[in-house]
Amino acid sequence: MTSPTDRDALRRRVQQALDAHIGQAGTALAEIGDDITPLVDSVSRLLTGGKGLRASFLYWGYRAAGGPDSEALVRLSASMEFFQAAALLHDDVMDRSDTRRGMPSAHRAVADLHRSRGWSGDGSRFGEGAAILAGDLCLTWCDEMYSTCGLPASELARGRGTFDLMRTQLMGGQFLDLLESARGWEGLDLDARIASARNVIRYKSAKYTIEHPLLIGARVGGAAEEALADLSAYGLALGEAFQLRDDLLGVYGDPEATGKPAGDDLREGKRTVLVALALELAGDQDRAVIEALLGREDLDESGVFRLRGIFADSGAVEQVEEMIRQRAAEAHEAVGRARASSPHGGPLDLAALTVLDELVDASTTRHA
Repeated sequence: MTSPTDRDALRRRVQQALDAHIGQAGTALAEIGDDITPLVDSVSRLLTGGKGLRASFLYWGYRAAGGPDSEALVRLSASMEFFQAAALLHDDVMDRSDTRRGMPSAHRAVADLHRSRGWSGDGSRFGEGAAILAGDLCLTWCDEMYSTCGLPASELARGRGTFDLMRTQLMGGQFLDLLESARGWEGLDLDARIASARNVIRYKSAKYTIEHPLLIGARVGGAAEEALADLSAYGLALGEAFQLRDDLLGVYGDPEATGKPAGDDLREGKRTVLVALALELAGDQDRAVIEALLGREDLDESGVFRLRGIFADSGAVEQVEEMIRQRAAEAHEAVGRARASSPHGGPLDLAALTVLDELVDASTTRHA
């Protein structure tokens, strides 16, 4: 069965739009000279071969509103991938991640270039600075692509408020993630820890991955205001399920599929729902092991394997899986409500709602 992210060859068309925009932007940068190449290459490499989920949600949000397919819509959808790239570039610097999508992360790749050329100064600092600038460049290109995609300015203006809200709230979510790792959970009970982790999920991932792109597309497409509540409920539920799956993959995922080393989230000491549940459900001895190993940069494979076993034996993994199932069911129910209010093709397009329904499983049963 064709993946909904590949429907109408959407991923290929999004990639072509991204490549074209980078090529055009390269012309603007050309007068600076060839020295700028490592910066542009960092973006180009990262944007090759992604899943394109955020572009898909914007595209199908627009189609759900009754808007037609067009190359201008594909370019608008592709702007979400520049925003995603910015988040990943900055995130990898903050998390000190060595790899992304099976390749050296941008700051590591540029640091290696610095060392191979024998340049002066600290190679790691140079790489981090370059990656931050590459992320900022992606934010610029995201805005450019939104504004110049080719759709009427009056349509784009309808989605601009949500577009700006998405970009602002993601920065807040990124800070929440840093804050949670810094201040820890001392003195918080299980409910408070899970609430804290879910708040990070909502603002660091769920909204900008699904809800906001979907609502941007729907608003630009002219969806009636009363139709947006079901789309928002769908996006928030599925966005949380998506990130909960990501948290499991961060511990149990196959590096060949995820493109990141196994256990990176454990070394970073991420305060996830999985960790909160394991700390609550594990016995005293296992809890002490979690507290001793979580967040250790030198955590080796045996330590990762030990934590995996504790998480699974405690029942934490199964509880997270159940949360994923519940949130996925909520997303399906939101689509069902939207269908029930659109029996004759309005206010939302039934064919597009079918694709959104298919995207639930594509987002939650993935291996990467």
